Amino acid sequence: MIEELIFPAGCRLFQRWQEGDTQASNRLKEIFDKTIDGEYDEIFALKHSPSSVQASASINLFVLAVLTRLYGLNSAEAYKRNAKRYVRVSLMIRKLLGLPKLYLEWPVYAFTAEALGAVMMYPVGAPPGTDPGIPLINKDNWQDLKAPEMDSEIPRLFDKMLEFYQDLTGLEPVLHLTAPYSLAADIYGQSELATALNDEPDYVNELLDHLVDNVLTPWADYFFKKFPNGWLELSDASGSPFFIGPENCKNTAIRSILRLKNENSWGSRVYDANYRGDYVTQAKKTSRSSRRRVTTQKGPSKELSFCELFAVKQDVCTDYVMRLHDDRMPLKLYQEQAIKRNVPIFIGIGASQIDCNSIADISVAKEEIKQLSLEYVESIKKVAQVNKKNGYKLRKPPWPGTVYFEDVSANSSMEIIEIIVNTVLNKGSLKG
Repeated sequence: MIEELIFPAGCRLFQRWQEGDTQASNRLKEIFDKTIDGEYDEIFALKHSPSSVQASASINLFVLAVLTRLYGLNSAEAYKRNAKRYVRVSLMIRKLLGLPKLYLEWPVYAFTAEALGAVMMYPVGAPPGTDPGIPLINKDNWQDLKAPEMDSEIPRLFDKMLEFYQDLTGLEPVLHLTAPYSLAADIYGQSELATALNDEPDYVNELLDHLVDNVLTPWADYFFKKFPNGWLELSDASGSPFFIGPENCKNTAIRSILRLKNENSWGSRVYDANYRGDYVTQAKKTSRSSRRRVTTQKGPSKELSFCELFAVKQDVCTDYVMRLHDDRMPLKLYQEQAIKRNVPIFIGIGASQIDCNSIADISVAKEEIKQLSLEYVESIKKVAQVNKKNGYKLRKPPWPGTVYFEDVSANSSMEIIEIIVNTVLNKGSLKG
């Protein structure tokens, strides 16, 4: 139906578009015009997936670029005006890039805060964010915050997108919201929250408990009644050990998510996979970086080891092991833990690894990424093969493990993406 869906034609079409090729731009416009009109809906339907390593990505920045450059839409129009258009364009971009895993996501931090009434900024050609100069809550009024009305703009947009996504693909819908700590950072203020975490950790936990009880739990109740087979994915970059230290990550950020998981009937369908910076567990106690930990109650907090932090992270992501680029710990450690827990492994490709502006020598980068992507695919395969022998049953559709692009944008190198996806497609089979 679309010749560019034969990999790697789509990647190369996007590359020519990036380089300003008018014919490539016209061809993409033609493809996306028909996509938006629904002419290609049938290609998004769930089909049998081969028993092989998968590839997926976060692409909401790329969706914005396509809708901005080809249709002249501003950020708010691109993300919010037409739910079906956003879903169709998102899925088609994945198809053109050679990514068979049709995951749907959006600018989660911005949308969750906006739903609660935060003052937003929608820059031209850039994703939205909260206005840092006008926080939604402060120490005097946070107790008044509650879940949004489910017929208001953002929750209604989520409903429309997920209903349409489910109808098109046959896949289980995933509601993507901000986790309690990062949500507090977005609506209270990053620096203000960090100060409070250092000086008044009990107060911060009280604030996060309020978000759990009065915002996220009612929202999740609504979602799971509407989509009983759905999933709630939380994102908590600001709560990562890289930013607040391993102990705070455990006792504040993850603690609040565990309340959602442990205190609700749908808790097993809640997960958070984006805690990053495991390497901070290796900081020497005498180093300056280790001083980032805060004092709790009667004395300094205990240093968490990698294994201790890993175990806590797995409490909020039980179905697979995630190793992100910024974790910077040996891949073998994650591979061993995935086998020990009899779950798949997902391995992240960082935005900087594929960003054209971060690549000094494309020839060198291409050679390095060839070896790295092969290492990733072989690691995922090994975990899947051992787990299969141990009795692990793949989900439907098959879920043997994934190479995950953490952020694909209009600045991403299509040459680098092509190499990685090509490795997944040609070396990722679990047969034999």
